Amino acid sequence: MIKNIVLDVGKVLVQWEPDVAMKKLGMSDEEIKAVSDALFTSGKWAETDRGVLSNEELLEAFYEEAPSYQKQIKLLWDNIHLAIWQFSYVKDWIRSMKAAGYGVYILSNYGEHTYSKTRADGLDFLPMVDGDIFSYTVQMVKPDVKIYEALCERFHLKPEECVFIDDLPANIEGAKAAGMQGIVFTGLCDALLELKKIGIELEI
Repeated sequence: MIKNIVLDVGKVLVQWEPDVAMKKLGMSDEEIKAVSDALFTSGKWAETDRGVLSNEELLEAFYEEAPSYQKQIKLLWDNIHLAIWQFSYVKDWIRSMKAAGYGVYILSNYGEHTYSKTRADGLDFLPMVDGDIFSYTVQMVKPDVKIYEALCERFHLKPEECVFIDDLPANIEGAKAAGMQGIVFTGLCDALLELKKIGIELEI
């Protein structure tokens, strides 16, 4: 029997659009591509989520990927909050889960710098949930089974009583390996239908 709903953040509860942020900051298409390649295509952004390197070390790693675009990289870094905004349904969705008697938890790959920039606005739903783990705080990232186990241990959850919702199939596989059920998030309506299939009916 499912008693707890565990939610990812990026592309489930908040939008994640660095290109939109860079356009708002006035970058050209060439600059956007160079910065995107340095931070995201290179795979180095994942190190922000892991929480092992300092901000200075992270920036240096990004600069190494695109030495001619240090100014633009730093501009996006300083304004990363522009890439993240909360979906309109989030608070009502969480309220519906709580009203139906479910525990609600957050498990997200998320960096400390991004967290500090978005905590007050994009993540202002956090007081509504029963607990959260952001990857930088435990220096582990999904889909490592250990991060799901860390959530269960910290909040005394039984994995078989949890369903995890994430937009990435690999992260759902990690949850299943830890003993949870999982739903790949493709939109709120689909998620509600998938939850209903496992006996969770929510009114939003």
